[in-house]
Amino acid sequence: MTADHDHLTADDIRALDRAHVLHSWSTQSQIHPLVVAGAEGRSFWGPDGRRILDFASLVVNANLGHQHPRVVEAIAAQARRLCATAPAMTDQARTRLAGLLAEVTPGDLTMSLFTNGGAEAAENAIKLARWYTGRHKIVARYRSYHGATAGAVSVTGDPRRWPAEPGIPGVVRMFDPYPYRCSAGFPHPRAGDSPVPSSDPGSCPVCAGGPHLEEILQYEGPHTVAAVMLETVTGTNGVLVPPAGYLRSIREVCDRHGILLILDEVMTGFGRTGRWFACEHWDVAPDIMIVAKGITSGYVPLGAMVVSQKLADWLQDHEFVSGLTSTGNPVACAAGIATIEAMRGEKIVENAAAMGDVVAAELPALAAKHPSVGETRGLGLLWGLELVGDRATREPLVPFNAKGEAAGPMRRLAEAAMARGLYLMTHDSLVLVAPPLTIKREELAEGLAMLDEALTVADKAAAG
Repeated sequence: MTADHDHLTADDIRALDRAHVLHSWSTQSQIHPLVVAGAEGRSFWGPDGRRILDFASLVVNANLGHQHPRVVEAIAAQARRLCATAPAMTDQARTRLAGLLAEVTPGDLTMSLFTNGGAEAAENAIKLARWYTGRHKIVARYRSYHGATAGAVSVTGDPRRWPAEPGIPGVVRMFDPYPYRCSAGFPHPRAGDSPVPSSDPGSCPVCAGGPHLEEILQYEGPHTVAAVMLETVTGTNGVLVPPAGYLRSIREVCDRHGILLILDEVMTGFGRTGRWFACEHWDVAPDIMIVAKGITSGYVPLGAMVVSQKLADWLQDHEFVSGLTSTGNPVACAAGIATIEAMRGEKIVENAAAMGDVVAAELPALAAKHPSVGETRGLGLLWGLELVGDRATREPLVPFNAKGEAAGPMRRLAEAAMARGLYLMTHDSLVLVAPPLTIKREELAEGLAMLDEALTVADKAAAG
């Protein structure tokens, strides 16, 4: 291995990584991480210089794409001026970003606790809801992911919580608005052999939202429930866009019983769905919103718990008994300020909506060519293709929570896309289409064409 650690070869990097880097959600001996040498715009490249179009915004966080000059310069300028402060201090970057969040978030969300990421924001939201209400239960959905720390993974519904159990007490589950695979067994319109969305909620109490929640509260006792915690649009667990009226119905039940509504907009916030925040599509505002990812476009770790005026008022006379060493780090907050300013100045949210319309028009037609695609669904630039082994029975392409070779068809699909120059994010039998919000029409066409080719791999797996 070369002694010059400033000029490591790709083989040097791989060797050091294998020996010393612990990768998340992975069996270390079975992974081969991609070496990234640089990035710009909607693409990144390895040591060989081959360009890869990023169709996942890394992990749905690089909303501005890669190396946006305005954010990069803001980080550098802040680092030269002031790199760190203590939690009890304040500074220009922290206060400016908090003020900007109060401007861009919906409703009367007004005060922010800055964290290092979404999981810490979720942790603090759970604690604050319990302190404010004097109750202990949190209602969360099965198809959800809220983070990997103890409390966040406890409210997470998907199997990523299993190794961490038993988790924190008081978590109650509810089903998801998922017409394609209705948990209540209601006969939603079936797509048959066509991958068009089947999102009509009909008379299903789960897809209506409020009736299902009310039934749960009858058994749990609403006086014991502090909060309902939801991803506004479910992310990696399905890209489940709630039917019209769902979120409003949940909001009304919460208000009726004095329960706080916590919306997790870590993935959907900052323009991802064609609005600043996904809940704006349904004109619903939460009591607490948790954000991260797009707040800095992923350039510097940062998250926030943003609270409504009634909680801000309550906190004036009640101790907030939680904290983080790096809360409101000036460099991270400077990145957040630059991100919001760039989004406003360059009309990034508007571009996400316009390009989302293109995806909405073109993705179903592309999917119709591939028998492995059971349904497409999404909003803005957050879309999912649910892959199946059989459209008629809707059998998933790979088993739920598949590991190893059982998940092989999805791994081979991602590899086929990468071989063509397209980076995809997959989870179970879902393919995400979530490019940076700055993407151009021609880049979108290029990515969809490569996706079209790669899906032939899934078709072969579906055919057996």
